[in-house]
Amino acid sequence: MLSVRTRCLCTTFAMATAFHCATPAAAQTFAPSTSIPQAPRAFAGLFQDTVTDFRNLASKDTLTVLAVGGLMAATLHKVDQPATTMMSGSNAGFYSSGETIGSARLQFGAALATLAAGHLTGSPKITAVGSDLVRANIVAQTLTLGTKMAVRRGRPDGTEFSFPSGHTSVSFAAATVLQRHFGWKTGVPAYAMASFVAASRIHEKRHFLSDVTFGAAVGIASGWAVTVGHGKAQMSVAPIAAPGGGGGGIGFTWTGQ
Repeated sequence: MLSVRTRCLCTTFAMATAFHCATPAAAQTFAPSTSIPQAPRAFAGLFQDTVTDFRNLASKDTLTVLAVGGLMAATLHKVDQPATTMMSGSNAGFYSSGETIGSARLQFGAALATLAAGHLTGSPKITAVGSDLVRANIVAQTLTLGTKMAVRRGRPDGTEFSFPSGHTSVSFAAATVLQRHFGWKTGVPAYAMASFVAASRIHEKRHFLSDVTFGAAVGIASGWAVTVGHGKAQMSVAPIAAPGGGGGGIGFTWTGQ
């Protein structure tokens, strides 16, 4: 069990299962000599699959992630202001890079580039990763925007809308997809980068602690929705909250293969 107090950057969490590899339907339908017509059909299938991904949000795992994330966000809500004061008081200039790393433009562009690279190289694996990244990004952004419009919470800097953090949600969605495809050797640094993005949003007074906490839940749920039913659970990771809302952390449990 690993626990961290609220003052140590921010509370983030991950719940995941292991490797998943899927071959796109387009790759099964067309021979290599007919690669040119693949692209429009593949992209059409991509967005058709996204409809299924939204349905997968009703699965037990994804609903559990969202429920626990919502509970943690509610628990940590009372320390939002102290966390913002503590984080924004740091002079660490490197936090500003989180704005770019977690931006929807960069995340979605990188996902599309991965998908395109898969088609250009004829690699089913790269294509599958790119497809999942694009779809997870769409699901995460849709859930984030819908929640923002419903809650309409102001940001620490006085602008709109704060809850949940979009930068955090898309970063954790990408990290979850990468972990599902490549395991924890890739998942750990990916989640670390997503956590950095979350911390940067508090430092820059763009989000509260509870915003990034639920944003992480949205991202993880989105990543799971596009990979639901695949892979073998090797390690479960669950968020924990300290008594009295004084902090939070991450609990790791080895479940075997």
